Amino acid sequence: MGVPTIACNCAVCRSTDPHDRRTRPSVLFSFAGYEVIVDTTPDFRYQTLRIALQRLDAVLYTHAHADHILGLDDIRAFNLKQRGPVPIYASEATLATLRTTFTYIFEATAPEGSILPGVEFHPISGSFQLCGAKVIPIPAMHGPLPVLGYRIGTVAYLTDFSALPDESKRLLQGLDHLVLDALRYLPHPMHSTVDQSLALVRELAPTQAWFTHICHDLSHQAANARLPENVRLAYDGLTFEGTF
Repeated sequence: MGVPTIACNCAVCRSTDPHDRRTRPSVLFSFAGYEVIVDTTPDFRYQTLRIALQRLDAVLYTHAHADHILGLDDIRAFNLKQRGPVPIYASEATLATLRTTFTYIFEATAPEGSILPGVEFHPISGSFQLCGAKVIPIPAMHGPLPVLGYRIGTVAYLTDFSALPDESKRLLQGLDHLVLDALRYLPHPMHSTVDQSLALVRELAPTQAWFTHICHDLSHQAANARLPENVRLAYDGLTFEGTF
């Protein structure tokens, strides 16, 4: 829901630490002059303006929950600037939900002088090449829902999961950076907790891990003080380098 959370007056929601102001989670891979984003959150417009993003070469979707897809309409600015559709990569189930949620994109005809978001759907069935880089989908479970994380080079992004199969763990070896779900300390049926994610970090042994999809139960400063040196909470505007 983002932090501050609507109608909440807890200490984290009232915090003056800028790290405790969190938009909905997304990540941008920048390599070889290309810009590839994972998920278009309801905060997508603000997020792209904040970093002055000038192009968008593709969107990868993890799953079709509202906090990961509802910014899709704002790709229109890139359609206009780039004079073409934006490739969309996702599971067949996620693409089906996008078609239903954004029916007007696929079933309507834009009046003269108007524009609809332009997309090209690419169903994911395994690893694929994108902008000269190999993209490795990472299957996981978000409660009962199958979802995807992504690995490009030595960086992997795995938000919104509660269980990770052994075959996916094998795809996450030798990472420089692992960004992964750690919603809160208390158990949750759909998300990995801080302790569960710490156990996974110990098992996978990335050089650096970043916790994302963080609810208002976690104060940035207080949580970091309890974490190992190579594990930190992610924050809006965080950047780091990997090998692609």
